[in-house]
Formats: sequence, structure tokens, C-alpha cells
Amino acid sequence: MTGGPDDWRAEQLAGAYSGRRVLVAGAGVTGRSVAKALRHMGSEVTVTDGNAERLAELTDTGAELAAGLTTPPDGVDLVVTSPGWRPSSPVLVAAAEAGIEVIGEVELACRISAMLTEPPVWLAVTGTNGKTTTVGMLDVILRAAGVDAIACGNIGLPVTDAVLAGHAVLAVELSSFQLYWQTSLRTTASVLLNLADDHLDWHGTGEEYAAAKARIFDGATTGVYNADDPASVHIGQSHGARASFTLGEPGEHRWGVRDGWLADDEPLCPTAEVNPPGPHNVGNALAAAALARLHGVPAEAVRQGLRAYRPEPHRAQLVEEIGGVRYVNDSKATNPHAATGSVLAHDSVVWIAGGQLKGAEVDELVTTVADRLRGVVLIGQDADVISAALARHAPDVPVHTVESRDHGAMETAVYAAATMARPGDVVLLAPAAASWDMFRNYPHRGEAFEAAVRTLPGAP
Repeated sequence: MTGGPDDWRAEQLAGAYSGRRVLVAGAGVTGRSVAKALRHMGSEVTVTDGNAERLAELTDTGAELAAGLTTPPDGVDLVVTSPGWRPSSPVLVAAAEAGIEVIGEVELACRISAMLTEPPVWLAVTGTNGKTTTVGMLDVILRAAGVDAIACGNIGLPVTDAVLAGHAVLAVELSSFQLYWQTSLRTTASVLLNLADDHLDWHGTGEEYAAAKARIFDGATTGVYNADDPASVHIGQSHGARASFTLGEPGEHRWGVRDGWLADDEPLCPTAEVNPPGPHNVGNALAAAALARLHGVPAEAVRQGLRAYRPEPHRAQLVEEIGGVRYVNDSKATNPHAATGSVLAHDSVVWIAGGQLKGAEVDELVTTVADRLRGVVLIGQDADVISAALARHAPDVPVHTVESRDHGAMETAVYAAATMARPGDVVLLAPAAASWDMFRNYPHRGEAFEAAVRTLPGAP
């Protein structure tokens, strides 16, 4: 067993993992975390990845590195996969066919947590949209109450690292990819924020996607669902969840809004202090408050935390106000459900949308937001799909399509949107689609939007 700052935890876990031969699939942030943790606990670790350059960055972990494996090495008795790897990946299929257990990084963290003499409290969040915002809000609320808490999971920090660091409470963001591999999740409280079809290219069907999300309630002491979202209600109630949140009145085991305040049996925070604004973010704040209160946090800490919260970049972020027009970067709105909430947070919008829809339908989105649209600028691979929906459901809304997909396309889109906008409008990047057709990721897309805004006449 190798030395390190958490040797006392490694000693508690050595009996379970010392000498085991483990294959780690994926050499990114998650793979590094898993490899280091397992090596620290005495396992023999092999890491595989199709990207040899990325794999080489793990030489300092002490793991054996093997590029492009399609079958597990001889003697492997456990495979830990990174969340981006599909179950259909050849090496994962081969492992399953050989009777080798395949788990995800969060499942490994659950098992490690359960073996500690003083395991952390888990407060878990999932949903199609709003996960990162809710976990960020929950984290600052817990800290405002003096709790030794840390945000982890899909938000960035691997859960394994958070568990081994010894924090008392984990605010855990869980994606459907992570939940797919779960069998041991045990939480004090879990929430399903909402559910709409997404990641169908990974899960195959909406039913499989929903089944993965539903695992958030497995082993939860208290499940919380969104009473305003029919899918969340159905999944929550069918899995024994007994608490909820709503934009309506609060009630027994229900967080809600009364007289302009987030509330349970006490007033918690004025809705006007929720940042970013918009009904969907009030819902996120209610979900965060519910989990915090279920952990025993006092009402005043909820308000202190929400007032202190600052959203992550590229999430409903005001970039500039120029000539009475606000330019808002919500590049993280990567699916139609997220884009709906983003547009509805404003009264009059010039909407920049498009990218890779991943098979998602946009008719409901367009129908819902049509009366908010001053104009639309479309970019990316599936611009024609959104254009067709606009023609069907919002035929009077002006639409400009940017044909180019090079680095100047976003600048062209922003200039076109600025031309359509009037004082009091919001030019909103809320693409409703993934970014990979034109950009490295959604932050890259958001950065391109911000850079383009700052080239407009009148920009500071």
C-alpha cells in the first residue's frame, strides 16, 4: 500500500482492495482519481483509453497503462469505468461476458464510503437540467451553516476524491451516465429536479434514460421530487419519495413559494434574491433548500447561502448590457428542456440556438416560447430542424440562419441578433443542443459568444 495523506482511510479499506487486479476504463479526470485511489489502497491497476496521449498523462499514478484495450487483461476481477464510456464499449461488453463486475466511479465511491468508520452524509441531485446550479446552491447553504461540505460528482470533483478527503457532507451531482452503474447508493436525501428526453444517443431510449435517473431514489432515506414536473412526480412517487417542491404553496413535506418567499414551515429566502433569476432557478433553489433542511440546516443559513451563491460560468450569465439590450450566455442549455426555462426567464428575447440535437424534438420548445421571441438566429448542424419547427409554430418570428460553421460563425450570429434586438430585449444564447459540431464543448461555445458580444459597437 502506497503512502499518502489519507493513510488511515486506506488502512480501513485495504482488506477490500489490496491485491485486487482492477481495470480502469478512461484516462480523464475520473480515471486518474480512480487509479490513484485504488493504487493507494493496494490494488494492481491497469488503465486503458483510446487516446494514447491522454493515457500517458497518468504515468505518475503507478498504474500500468494500456492503450485501446478491447478485452480486460488476464486476472482482472473488477472494471471501473468513466461515465462517458457507453455500456456497449467493447472492453465493457467483454468484461460483462467474462463475468467480471463493471461499476462506475461513483459506485466505487459509495462502496468506499460505506466501509469507513465515519462515512460522510450524501445529499444527491439529478435531473435533466439544473443539477450543477442546485448542487452549487446546496454547497453554499451548507457552508453558511458551518457544515464541512464539498460539491462533487458531475460538477467536477470526482466523488472518490471527496470521500477520501474526509468531508462530513457531500453535495453530489449525479448524471444519468453515473447513475446507470449504481447499485450501492445510500443517501440522506436525494432529489430528481425534472426529466425530459436527453442523451438518447447513449441510453438508446427515453425509458432507459428515465430508469437511470430513477436510481437516485434507491437507498435514499428521503426522496424529493418536483411536484410541477409530471415525470419527476411519477418516478418519485413510484420509488417511495415522500417530499417535494413546487412553485406553488408549501405544505406538509413540501417546499414552495408563499408571499414572494421560498418557504417550508418557515420563510427561507425572498424569490427576488435567487440568482440567476427565473422560475426554473427558483425551483433549483427550493430543491437545494429542501436537501439542506432535511440535513437540519437552519432557515437563516438557507438565505445566507442563496444570497452568496454565484452561478457557474455559461449558466444564465449576463455578459454585457449595450444600448439597453442585455446579452446573456446560457451555453449550458444543451437540450430543449433547458432552453425552454432559459427563454421563459425573459419577456422579449432574440434567441441564438442550434448545434447537435442528439435526436431530441423541439416542437414543444418552440410552441412554449414563441410569444417571447423577437427573433431567432440559428447556428450549427441541426439549425434546419429548429427552423422547420419555427415555421410550423412561430411563422411570424424573423429567423436568420448562419450557414458558416467556422470560428467566425458565432460573431456573425451575435451581430445578426444585435440587429434584431430592441432596447429592453435580451439576446440569449440558449442553444437547446450540444456544441460538438462547432466547438470543443459548451464552455468554448459560451466563450465564443462572450468574445463576440465584446466586439459589438458600444461594448465597454
